[in-house]
Amino acid sequence: MVEATFIYFDITKEAYSLKHTMKKRMITAAFTASLLLGSVSASIPTVMAAQSATVDAGVNFRSAPSASAPVIRMLKKGEQVTILDASNAYWYKLQDSSGRTGYASPSYFTVSSVSSSHTATGTIQKSVSFRTSASLSASRIRFLQAGEQVAIISRPNSSWYEIRDSSGQAGYVSSQPQYISVSGSSGGSGGSSGTTAPSTGSVESVIAAGLKYLGTPYEYGSSRSTTTTFDCSDLVRQAFLEGVGIKLPADSRGQGEHVAQRGKAVTDWRQLKRGDIMFFMSYKGSKASAYSGTNKSTATITHDGIYLGDGKILHTYSNESGGVTISSIAGTHWEYRFLYGGSAL
Repeated sequence: MVEATFIYFDITKEAYSLKHTMKKRMITAAFTASLLLGSVSASIPTVMAAQSATVDAGVNFRSAPSASAPVIRMLKKGEQVTILDASNAYWYKLQDSSGRTGYASPSYFTVSSVSSSHTATGTIQKSVSFRTSASLSASRIRFLQAGEQVAIISRPNSSWYEIRDSSGQAGYVSSQPQYISVSGSSGGSGGSSGTTAPSTGSVESVIAAGLKYLGTPYEYGSSRSTTTTFDCSDLVRQAFLEGVGIKLPADSRGQGEHVAQRGKAVTDWRQLKRGDIMFFMSYKGSKASAYSGTNKSTATITHDGIYLGDGKILHTYSNESGGVTISSIAGTHWEYRFLYGGSAL
């Protein structure tokens, strides 16, 4: 038991003295062998894409998921970051407040809790293969058994769910209802609109499709037939097209009409749900006073993006801002410019 505990510490912590380098190499080799024998398993907390986290202690922010990768900078205690991918047991893919992406050890972060509106649980209906990728030809990890509970991470396409089992193992399972049933609770306040909330799997597929384009350059009027550049509505359109196969109108005003006609629009951005589309008027200034007296019910939509929850939006508006990026809403001109938002699903 002592040796196993020491190995876990050695693998996950970077701050280790040079005098132990040789011992570290020997332990790493032993750890790798034990993994092959199935004697060591890592428990991974369920973390969803674009979830927020706080840095607990200074840690290297690296350019790749490796302790030998170049250090971008040191993340400082108290910094807020966004988790882009948590599928690796030993590394988070992160975005810092400046929009830069990199990797760091999960041991140095406290992950923000996610409200029930952002969670989905799957129940296995009958024995089914748990695979390493979304393909029938992919290696089988094991068989999932009827009655097992799993966490839904994303839905990469209509045929597969990316899931995490109770031990923390991530993998893929058929989305066919005879194998898995998915449930998720819908948050928010106020009365029912009488419409069915979009499935969490669909929402996560849209967000995952959009997040993969982080850093893609901005171009006003970008081509709708390529993904080398995006303007705001092109990014939204591409995320929904790839994520769930829905072809939205090509411009932000048309997308706004689509959402409004579905009767799900809200004018308070805090009532939005993860995966909703947000619509904005033109920029008038960075302070709330610049927008006072504006009749937003008649204002023209000039920008849109996808709400990620936790007060953040995935969108693109300039190359100076890094192209496709994640921005905070509260207390910024994005909050003051917001017109309405809602689900396109």
